[in-house]
Amino acid sequence: MPHKRTLLVAGSLAAALTLAACGDDSGDSTGSGTNADAGDDTAAAGGDTDGAFPVTITHAFGETTIEEQPERVASVAWSNHEVPIALGVVPVGMSEAAWGDDDGNGVLPWVEDALAELDAETPVLFDEADGIDFEAVADTDPDVILAAYSGLTQEEYDTLSQIAPVVAFPETAWNTTMDEMIQLNSQALGMAEEGEELIADLDQQIADSLEAYPELEGQNAVFAYLDPNDLSQIGFYTTHDPRAAFLEDLGMGTPQVVSDISADSEAFYETVSAENSDQFDDADIFITYGDEAMLDTIQNDPLLSQIPAVEAGQIVILQDSTPLAASTNPSPLSIGWGTQDYVELLDAAVTGR
Repeated sequence: MPHKRTLLVAGSLAAALTLAACGDDSGDSTGSGTNADAGDDTAAAGGDTDGAFPVTITHAFGETTIEEQPERVASVAWSNHEVPIALGVVPVGMSEAAWGDDDGNGVLPWVEDALAELDAETPVLFDEADGIDFEAVADTDPDVILAAYSGLTQEEYDTLSQIAPVVAFPETAWNTTMDEMIQLNSQALGMAEEGEELIADLDQQIADSLEAYPELEGQNAVFAYLDPNDLSQIGFYTTHDPRAAFLEDLGMGTPQVVSDISADSEAFYETVSAENSDQFDDADIFITYGDEAMLDTIQNDPLLSQIPAVEAGQIVILQDSTPLAASTNPSPLSIGWGTQDYVELLDAAVTGR
């Protein structure tokens, strides 16, 4: 039995939440416009946006023009709501968190913390378990709908566009980077400069989290997704997916098979037959979601156990549907909440500390 350097996350880990301080072009504003009642008109920016509108945003379905500063902001899909909240803007409606929610209230803990910082009530939550609830979105009477990171179909985009101007993903479904999401969504709010400042702030937060872990630099990491009932395929997130891209942001490398397949694919997720597990022979860290049994399942599998990282026990298992597992798909508010804990787990996989 290989050595078990077990890194099993049992639940949420408290961490500080840092909100970006944003200013307008003139430097007169802190970008702190907020609204404690999400049912009222939402201040779309804390500063002067004169001359920012109309704004035209190009995306996968064409162009969206926003004629004037939005006062009521809604969002659909994963984490788009975090951009306005990080910029001090409370949406009138946003997606309900169905994964990673530790207390069952439909809001991830870092979003709860940010709303509390803004002394704001929870916006209307859209249940997207069976797809976008168009009626619920329409009931919030939005001026703009943010969906820069999403998997919108043409039909969904067309339907939402009958409600309000929609900011869709730039090229391919679910392939928007966090920076692109911030740039597109903040541009729609008339807060493009504040968005760039937010990106710079998040970059610094990541750099600060890495200072004590130089051993991670250059380590090749694969973020896998495995079905414990069928290990005939090794699923993994491509470099187009924010989870894999975030590992690169952390200074880590990418196994060659992941790079090669990503170069020929537009998908955020691909698979390799477990019979070809030797293609991951340059992976130093193996990351996946799972329960308490997943470690034994992986290490006892005759094919997966041949992967050097698995054989060496250099595995990070993120307990399914915990906040920390959700935070590994990075977003503007989760960076300050979970990155330090995530980096510690990655480092422990490499060093055994």
